[in-house]
Amino acid sequence: MFKLAHLSDPHLGPLPDPKLLQLFSKRLLGYLNWQRNRSKIMGGNYLEQLVEDMRAQAPDHIAVTGDLVNIALPLEISGARSWLETIGAPDNVSVVPGNHDAYVPGAVRRARAAWWPYMSGDNADAVPHEKTTTEATFPYVRRRGDMALVGVTTGRASAPWFATGRVGSKQSKRLRDTLEMLGGEGLFRIVMLHHPPFPKATGWHKRLSDASRVRAVIKRAGAELLLHGHTHIDSFETIEGPSGPVPVVGVPSATSAPGGKKPPARYNLFSIKKTNEGWVCQLDEHGFTEPDQPVELIASRQVEIPQVRPALGIDSA
Repeated sequence: MFKLAHLSDPHLGPLPDPKLLQLFSKRLLGYLNWQRNRSKIMGGNYLEQLVEDMRAQAPDHIAVTGDLVNIALPLEISGARSWLETIGAPDNVSVVPGNHDAYVPGAVRRARAAWWPYMSGDNADAVPHEKTTTEATFPYVRRRGDMALVGVTTGRASAPWFATGRVGSKQSKRLRDTLEMLGGEGLFRIVMLHHPPFPKATGWHKRLSDASRVRAVIKRAGAELLLHGHTHIDSFETIEGPSGPVPVVGVPSATSAPGGKKPPARYNLFSIKKTNEGWVCQLDEHGFTEPDQPVELIASRQVEIPQVRPALGIDSA
């Protein structure tokens, strides 16, 4: 049994005091939004309680699908590295960047440098040169027994009032080749990305602009599970794979307070097992329902996994 926890969009606060020069960009809008809105709906200690409950479940691995920061100030990025160290060692935590981590040009490269141990493949070399594009370092792969975690970046700097993402043609081709290779090895392939791969999952100004590329890759190469954030809601969808529908699961923001417009903070826990009949996967949703109440198990469901493969030499314990 492999237990995978998934959380997203912590938007770690409070914001450090920015220098005036740092606000001469899109950051000014984000700073005002934080002061007027986000600081109210993402305050309190909900994230700390959520992480404490998650760690009590003893997951084998934790996936964090982006938006660790708000306006990508240097102190936010370094603070996010410190937060990652509190939830687990780099070998046990995998991160992909979101649009807020790439808020302004150059921000996602600084995040890559700071979070590299959490955002790189097995046996990765030192942090790439700063002139190396972040897209060129994705997708990364981490093999954990029968599992393969595949990190994809959709985080790109965008114009004011936009929160779009993009995978790009080169990364899409590498993703296709990677998934085909891992599928040939009979591994359970978990694709992590920030933006959902659907055109209508968000408003036009927040969409994954080349979501069709991701769907085309999955249709050809397949995967067992896709995880995303960005929408700040709980969602369960599927996209077409070569052997059946592939589940695509989103999770609310890990810091969202109860009583707001979006669902309160939550994490998902997947229990994945290989049997003689193929893969078995259970999804347990843990989070808040009311203010001043502890984290609780909200819902459980069996997740139908495509591409059942013969299992040889299985430890079914």
